[in-house]
Amino acid sequence: MAKTTLDVKGMHCGHCKASVTNALKGLDGVSDVSVDLEKGKASVEYDDARVQFSKMKETVEEQGYDVVGQN
Repeated sequence: MAKTTLDVKGMHCGHCKASVTNALKGLDGVSDVSVDLEKGKASVEYDDARVQFSKMKETVEEQGYDVVGQN
């Protein structure tokens, strides 16, 4: 399993946190997601053979948020 942290802009509330968490968890290959609203970060544990950063970014942006980086 691989781990990454997405820098997400536009999250402000519990609904935002739930939207990002549920969207990422819905991806095939993602096993765990933890969102920190204060820091604007989404930590993702995933199988890099099944899902790539580009798909995670696209999925979060489809929810209305901007992914501005990855750590």
